[in-house]
Amino acid sequence: MRDAVDRIIGVIDENGVIISCSELVKIGETRQGVREELAYTTDCLAVGGYTYRALGSGTKSEYIVFVEGEDRSAEKTATILAVSLSNIKNLYDEKYDKSSFIKNVILDNILPSDIYIKSKELHFTGDIPRIVFFIKFLGKSDMLPFDMVQNMFPDKNKDYVISVSEHDIVLVREIKQSTDAKEIEKVAKTIADTISSEFYTKVAIGIGTAVDNIKDLARSFKEAQVALEVGKVFDTEKNIISYENLGIGRLIYQLPTTLCDMFLQEVFKKGSLESLDRETLMTIQCFFENNLNVSETARKLFVHRNTLVYRLEKIRKLTGLDLREFEHAITFKVALMVKKYLSSKPAKF
Repeated sequence: MRDAVDRIIGVIDENGVIISCSELVKIGETRQGVREELAYTTDCLAVGGYTYRALGSGTKSEYIVFVEGEDRSAEKTATILAVSLSNIKNLYDEKYDKSSFIKNVILDNILPSDIYIKSKELHFTGDIPRIVFFIKFLGKSDMLPFDMVQNMFPDKNKDYVISVSEHDIVLVREIKQSTDAKEIEKVAKTIADTISSEFYTKVAIGIGTAVDNIKDLARSFKEAQVALEVGKVFDTEKNIISYENLGIGRLIYQLPTTLCDMFLQEVFKKGSLESLDRETLMTIQCFFENNLNVSETARKLFVHRNTLVYRLEKIRKLTGLDLREFEHAITFKVALMVKKYLSSKPAKF
């Protein structure tokens, strides 16, 4: 650039110090007040025999370029320098930015063999335990979702906050080897509570499994996504769902709907499941929650033990399944979950 421009050109940093200049003796000099004045304009600033232009916009600009002279030619040169240097800086930042690297890893945009090469380039330690939180914002707020989460996890060397869409944020968090599931869920609860109390918006959080290697982060991210999807079907009242706690719901979610339809037809007589009223379904749910204990379930439902036995007998006659028998109870429980899954995903094959 110095060879192409026959004037003194240079760059000032955020402290007003000249960090690069075609006239080397000027490096280290300070240009006071320039940044403050440029904050109020998007155009060039001509002062003291030089023309200045910010890289970026206003107060957010990290650097400022300057060109000798206050004429129209100096203004044009400063504008061209600002555009070209800004582009170079963006390319450099993307190439050497750890967050961009992590984003490419979790989205599977980088080959496994290239992950190790890039890790060395960035001095990134790849074999530290990490976990992925997938945070879905369910409401609007004046503040950007990315900024909300970034403010909670400011350590950019350990925690990586990545925006994957307008309402979806991924947090890749470094954890200790000894960190258990309760501690991880506690972090998710803190995120949800903070966003709810400080920004008045709700979030749903999916948690992947902990991984020891950077190449497995993509898998943890997919698990966090699946956790939210499965949670929407089977745990509608929960806003924090861990992949490890999905249980049989995870298995059902991966089945084609045709197979699920066949299963329901084999388990129930035609129309028998639909014939169960709301009260009966609540009785069944309570019976499952109390581990098939008739006395405890009757107590919880505030009904006589014989009344509950009568209801269970009625279910047996309608469906052919006696919920007091463990095998029948498992079949019924799975069938109810399959029915719920089919209702939410009618077109999944």
